Amino acid sequence: MKLFATRQLAALILSVAVTGVSAQERQVAPMPSLAGLVDRTAPAVVSITVTATLDQPSGFLRGRPVPPQLEEYLEEYLESLPEESEGAGSGVIVDSANGYVLTNHHVIATASAIRVTLNDNRSFDAAIIGSDELADLAVLQIEADGLTAISFASTEDLLVGDYVVAIGNPFGIGQTVTSGIVSALGRAGGFAGDVNAFEDFIQTDASINPGNSGGALINLRGELVGINSAIISTGFGGGNVGIGFAIPADMIVSVMGRLLEFGEVRRGLLGVVMRSITPALASDLGLDLDAATGALVLEVTPDSAAAAAGIALYDVIVGIDGERVAVSNELRNRIAMKLPGETVELQVIRDGAERTVSAVLGLRVIESSGPPPELQSSRRSSPLDGMQFLAEDDAQGITVLSTTPRSLAASADVRPGDIVVAVNRNPVDSVEDARRLADQTWTVVLEIVRDSQRLLAVLR
Repeated sequence: MKLFATRQLAALILSVAVTGVSAQERQVAPMPSLAGLVDRTAPAVVSITVTATLDQPSGFLRGRPVPPQLEEYLEEYLESLPEESEGAGSGVIVDSANGYVLTNHHVIATASAIRVTLNDNRSFDAAIIGSDELADLAVLQIEADGLTAISFASTEDLLVGDYVVAIGNPFGIGQTVTSGIVSALGRAGGFAGDVNAFEDFIQTDASINPGNSGGALINLRGELVGINSAIISTGFGGGNVGIGFAIPADMIVSVMGRLLEFGEVRRGLLGVVMRSITPALASDLGLDLDAATGALVLEVTPDSAAAAAGIALYDVIVGIDGERVAVSNELRNRIAMKLPGETVELQVIRDGAERTVSAVLGLRVIESSGPPPELQSSRRSSPLDGMQFLAEDDAQGITVLSTTPRSLAASADVRPGDIVVAVNRNPVDSVEDARRLADQTWTVVLEIVRDSQRLLAVLR
């Protein structure tokens, strides 16, 4: 690279010397730059300052026995504690007429006051129009004139390898622009820190750091393709390592529309527990599938839309409304983006044959449960290790007496009192049969009876 540059410079000098034309007068191709793109879009990206009221530890410290020599020190310490804290984030203006600003839910979740600062340094108080923890999105409103809004792209057109630009307020230092490419699409895996969160992230290597949350990820046409939301980081301070995640524009448009209409996000509910099908899982269960994609039904909630539609254990849902789905998270997100009461057509494979069933969706109600539990990361000598059973004469199946914390069974929500009636679709009536069948494969599916309901638990 240095040799090539040196040769170019030498050729330029020789050309100038021969022709007598100065370097300043030579016509050269314009340097490639994103400056024009940034000039158009940066005014739509704002900095957000959040003031939060802190919980004071006085209730813990006061009223407890304290040595007399420490009483005065503790009183001074309690009086010195700040009553409020400030945090910084980013946001994107998406409607200049109404002053709507998009950001992440986690940016404003604990706010007692929100201040939005524009690219031109004007600052305004903001009100929360609506916020959705499970999509990690919030809609704010400011009263201001002369706002610049950004338009949405369709993420259906987004491809891995497309160039993108991230604009935000990292570490609260002020508006910053970084660039990169789309590294992957459809990422999910607890990156948002909530097992119930709806994740369909765009992954990018454009530098995203704390404070970029809520900022814009744009394409080279200046359209919003995502809202920056999360990063994977190592070491102290949580800096960028080239793996950042943005909520895709199509999900943003849907969530924002419902927040503006209802003040909350109303989501459709099918009423199943499912997991992505894999070639190994399909083989272990003897499922006759042309392609090992889709969502395996592990549990059907009684009186749910799925139960009314006749969906059963071991069904593999491979499509919704005529469009194929590759993994369970994709199907879950597609259903959640529909309204309660909507009818969906599900393409289902059962006993090797595909059929279409209609389901009228119910209303999803989820309480956030915080970070997901730590899962078992390595296989034990037997997938059933960590479980104790009781086998009774003339009884179908074997009863689970206990499960060890962090075992495969515990991570799959197998509970004491569950009755295991089949392992990988093979009926069992003894512990020996269950262990023999479980030790034959890497993926073990237990068919369980719990409270008169049948469900599946996958141990892997």
